[in-house]
Amino acid sequence: MIKKNFGNNKQSLNFVKSLPDTTIEYSGIETKCKFNLAYFDDTQSAGQDFDQWGQTTGIASLKNILEKFKEYTKQPLVYWQNQRVGGGGLKVLELYGDFPTKSDFKHPKHVPVDAHWARFRLGNKVRLVGFVISKEAIKNLPESEQDKFCHNTFYVVFLDKDHKFYKTETA
Repeated sequence: MIKKNFGNNKQSLNFVKSLPDTTIEYSGIETKCKFNLAYFDDTQSAGQDFDQWGQTTGIASLKNILEKFKEYTKQPLVYWQNQRVGGGGLKVLELYGDFPTKSDFKHPKHVPVDAHWARFRLGNKVRLVGFVISKEAIKNLPESEQDKFCHNTFYVVFLDKDHKFYKTETA
């Protein structure tokens, strides 16, 4: 960046201060987790759709989930696996592995059978359910193929305002 002496020209100084001062290479963007909605399923009666969450306020609302997305995407998924919230100290992000046997949901046909199921705790009983790609699921691929998969993406499958996905977990 070329620096010039603007003297006491406040408008010029403010303009220069407002310009971005980092590049993608040094922004830390590669460490931030991502959310993917390609596998979202709003067809099951145990879950909800965006319209239902759009008509509510509080924890199970679109406003809240977007605020959570904004907060969660500041850190990698592994960070949220180690953060605890609530009176019982539940993890913000819990990785389950297999689809739970005690669930009011069914494993959607369009979600890979070897998906590593997980959930974000949004508050009280409210959960954002989905999966991540585990290293185990791609271990048989050549290393050059394994690099194509992101282990820092949470694939959203269900909105669960009533804690019906993993029924043995303490809410």
